[in-house]
Amino acid sequence: MLRLTWVQPEDLIGHELRQAAQDGREPKHVAARWRAAGGPQAPAAAGASPTPASRYLRRLAKDLLDELADLPSVLADDEPTDLARIKAACPDWPEPVGPRATTPQHLEAAWLGRATGCLLGKPVEKLPLDAIRRLAQATGNWPLTGYFTARGVPGELLTRHPWNRRSADTSLAENIDGMPEDDDLNYPLINLVLLQRHGRAFTTTDVARTWLDELPAGRTFTAERIAYRNLLDGLEPPHTARHRNPFREWIGALIRADVHGWTNPGDPAAAAEQAHRDATLTHTANGVYAAMFAAAGIAAAATGAHDVHTCLRTGLTVVPPRSRLARAVREAVRLAHEHEDFDTVVDALHARHAGTHHWVHAVPNTALIAAALTHANGDFAGSVCRAVSGGWDTDSNGATAGGIAGLLAGHPGALPDHWTAPLKNRLSTSVGDFNGIGFDTLAHLTHRETLRP
Repeated sequence: MLRLTWVQPEDLIGHELRQAAQDGREPKHVAARWRAAGGPQAPAAAGASPTPASRYLRRLAKDLLDELADLPSVLADDEPTDLARIKAACPDWPEPVGPRATTPQHLEAAWLGRATGCLLGKPVEKLPLDAIRRLAQATGNWPLTGYFTARGVPGELLTRHPWNRRSADTSLAENIDGMPEDDDLNYPLINLVLLQRHGRAFTTTDVARTWLDELPAGRTFTAERIAYRNLLDGLEPPHTARHRNPFREWIGALIRADVHGWTNPGDPAAAAEQAHRDATLTHTANGVYAAMFAAAGIAAAATGAHDVHTCLRTGLTVVPPRSRLARAVREAVRLAHEHEDFDTVVDALHARHAGTHHWVHAVPNTALIAAALTHANGDFAGSVCRAVSGGWDTDSNGATAGGIAGLLAGHPGALPDHWTAPLKNRLSTSVGDFNGIGFDTLAHLTHRETLRP
């Protein structure tokens, strides 16, 4: 039986109830009706529950999803999605911070950094924090200094905490043979296609068309899969982000943000606005802010004239300061400055967020990325290892931290060979004609877009 993940109404309702509680709606009466009808909780880690619900429960789930969408939010004024209102809420909306210039070498280091961080995190995606630590400790790789390996891990530990089933065959140290396909690399490729076709003035509708033309539906997850379904149902952006989409504040828009920063070096406001047009196909509020935060910070990093701390502060200038994401990032940066031991920082972040947020939610993951970059002072290996060692969405966090730290390093030769050599300058993907492309070629294609008027 096919149990399509991330779209079954009976699986979405539990996530939407949690989302409603987080974004200032009052869902307790709806929750009581769902429980009284025998409705299940949201799947804890997977995208679908193991068995289908009855037709009655499925119809009820659809009705309750629509009812939840109509509930007012007490956070609406502090967490707008409309760009004009976001800008009005940000008193320090950024001016250009440097020359609009970068080099193919900067961009190759950024692509390599993104791939390296993603690859490091792939085998432990979805695993609990304790499992990540124990698996690494079993091979003497804690704190992390290299890719995960199964060699030397006791069988009992592997049975209790198996590697991510989609990734172990391609991302453990003994199995790496080039960069395997991953959505964290597919989306930068899609956005490169978007810019090649439509330039930096693209619209959200252009994003939707590019997806339908180039992105296989089976390569989408969470909010992106819901928005894809909504497009096929005839909905228009930005309603695609809101309709029965409990994942609209998760991490998906953040992992699409790098190209927007890369192609607007020195202009964080333009990068953030570009990221906003992309993100609002699938996300709202904090899900959008995460993408804008990353894009603006990356645009500052792309000048080669700013340290990581300045880049993170620049990213925060495009995030409404009273939003949950801004508060979480500020707290994470503070913790990273206060504690010498990064495990202490991670434990504090998990104590703050793990009980209330799904492991793919944008708020805790963005906070962890900011903490990792701060604590490592932008050092490449330190940034990717800290981001992945913190758990949650390990491959996505490693990718974003690696992309920023790689860009700050400024040249592919500045990245340690034991991280980049296994990539073999080869990326696997199902997007367009990119399968097997080299990161050096991707850097030149990306650089071309930075020069476009």
